[in-house]
Amino acid sequence: MTFATLGLIEPLLRALETLGYQTPTPVQTQAIPAVLAGRDLMAAAQTGTGKTAGFALPLLQLLAMEGPKVSANSVRALILVPTRELAEQVHEAVRQYAENLPLSTYAVYGGVSINPQMMKLRKGVDLLVATPGRLLDLFRQNALKFNQLQTLVLDEADRMLDLGFSEELGNIYRVLPKKRQTLLFSATFSDAIRLLAGQMLNDPLSIEVSPRNVAANTVKQWVVTVDKKRKPELFIHLMRKGKWKQVLVFAKTRNGVDALVEKLQGLGINADGIHGDKPQATRQRALDRFKASEVQILVATDVAARGLDIEDLPLVVNFDLPIVAEDYIHRIGRTGRAGATGQAISLVCADEVNLLSAIETLTRQTLTRQMEQDFEPEHRVPDTDASGQVVKKPKKPKKPKTSSGGKRNLGKWVESGDASAPEPSIKPVRKVPVFNTGPRKKKP
Repeated sequence: MTFATLGLIEPLLRALETLGYQTPTPVQTQAIPAVLAGRDLMAAAQTGTGKTAGFALPLLQLLAMEGPKVSANSVRALILVPTRELAEQVHEAVRQYAENLPLSTYAVYGGVSINPQMMKLRKGVDLLVATPGRLLDLFRQNALKFNQLQTLVLDEADRMLDLGFSEELGNIYRVLPKKRQTLLFSATFSDAIRLLAGQMLNDPLSIEVSPRNVAANTVKQWVVTVDKKRKPELFIHLMRKGKWKQVLVFAKTRNGVDALVEKLQGLGINADGIHGDKPQATRQRALDRFKASEVQILVATDVAARGLDIEDLPLVVNFDLPIVAEDYIHRIGRTGRAGATGQAISLVCADEVNLLSAIETLTRQTLTRQMEQDFEPEHRVPDTDASGQVVKKPKKPKKPKTSSGGKRNLGKWVESGDASAPEPSIKPVRKVPVFNTGPRKKKP
């Protein structure tokens, strides 16, 4: 199978040849002909399998061969994504694919000034990549019209719901033309997404090229158990022991990102962080420096779980486990991409046992556990398995207490120095009884 046999036009084939694409992936093989045929599509494929090309290539071909020239402040195709990073990544891929086509493309998202975006849209854009919030801002300011829209793509729609974009998606849906092609692409599909697909798609073709919610088998995964307060110390120990050169680290909170970056920098380690409180320009600069190997450790919240495409990234570390189990798949999907192998290490404390259990249930695998010498946790992490059970070991029975003087507890009697006496089967008492041997007093 080649890209030519899928029906792609020559300008796209030349662009793919320049990019080094040789053989289509399974999701591309199934999606490209369906999109070219005008079908609505619901496709599930694990991250790193080439789904962006699966919808972008046929979409660009349709735009190049069909429909009128784009009007002022209008768009002909719209790709919705959950984060700024993913918007940049998808648009860069689209721009490369469209290199030899007479089409205009652009990306809009929050965190940067809206004015340059409004200026760019005045002439109209054939294909627009956008985050939901900024798209609605532009529409409400009359900088954007949808009367020419032919195709809507929802990329990582499950993540959009996780980030609270359900109301925005509903508002966008109400202002779009009813007659259009709609494509849903994601690594995972929750029941809420399937409900959304039922509302927005018309007789969609369903594609699922990998088992639902399964992490890539190119990524070696394991867990290191540790007490919560010793996680930073353990991370630094593992980094030095493994001589890590380029590591993407995920922390649960923005404060957690800043604290770990500050600690690493204090030790002279070249580290930087990405989270939602940082300006987009700062986030992009940190990412660019990490890709260029100018930064050794990049620490991020789940804002970076999707949308980071780092070539040959060898290692992902979950400093904290994600609250949403599906985000684990997207986090570790930053490594082991495009057929390469990678590693994913999770530092897990006792407080995170339920999160670990949810991940194992979702991925249908029990993660291998290790303990690092001198970092054995005082608070044991209960055993878990892929069935979703947290296995609690039975408590050990308490041994009868013995005193330092060699006294053995024999029920209510105490005998000194008799080491050969048998162990009592009666529950011991704590105090030695005191007997009054004097004359008994008469009761009044």
